[in-house]
Amino acid sequence: MNIPTDMPRLKGFRYPREVIAYAVWAYHRLALSTADVEDLLAARGVIVSRETVRLWVNRFGLHFSDCIRRDRPRPNDKWHLDEVVITIRGKKHWLWRGVDAKGDALDILVQTRRNAKAAKRFFKRLVTKFGEPRVVITDKLRSYIKPIKSLVPNADHRAHKGLNNAIEVSHRSTRKREKIMGRFKSHRQAQRFLSAHDRINLIFRPRRYQLTAISYRHARSDAFSLWADYTAEMAA
Repeated sequence: MNIPTDMPRLKGFRYPREVIAYAVWAYHRLALSTADVEDLLAARGVIVSRETVRLWVNRFGLHFSDCIRRDRPRPNDKWHLDEVVITIRGKKHWLWRGVDAKGDALDILVQTRRNAKAAKRFFKRLVTKFGEPRVVITDKLRSYIKPIKSLVPNADHRAHKGLNNAIEVSHRSTRKREKIMGRFKSHRQAQRFLSAHDRINLIFRPRRYQLTAISYRHARSDAFSLWADYTAEMAA
């Protein structure tokens, strides 16, 4: 493999930043394990261990996530909120997720409770980042009622399970990754991984069924161009 060296190498790293960025992209975009990414790189002449891949993903996944969050346009003012149970070391945790009307992820938060305090903490985090929504759609969990009334009293709160299909679909990739990873190992790991995973897939998973083939290819090309820009911003 002719390893690209167009960009300056990262201090202390053996391989160019393009190779590291490719490993991070493959891990998140293609739903691969670290062993799968190791094999994918080996087929291209890059010999690293799965542990090295894991370190790259942990270290630089957050960088790409932050770049995407920084450059993303303001989300739609219609939000869908939901919570789903995940198991970490045999204990139940709750993954709180918000998406906008387009199905684009707003944020996620892993918590140990599914009550009004947890709902307020998550919703306050969203309002701080994105401002007040016009419409908030949730399931029938009553824990949402007081936080929404206190933080955004003018918002239209619709509690109806049938209206929340957009966010129910967004949980599928989490379940898939959870299975591949053999469940999450810690609260911190789940939060770190899922935050990066949601944002990276935000730019690489446009609504394909809504686009023509040409439009989809343009969107994919734009995503790769952004990824190259973010790769150039990587720092050791």
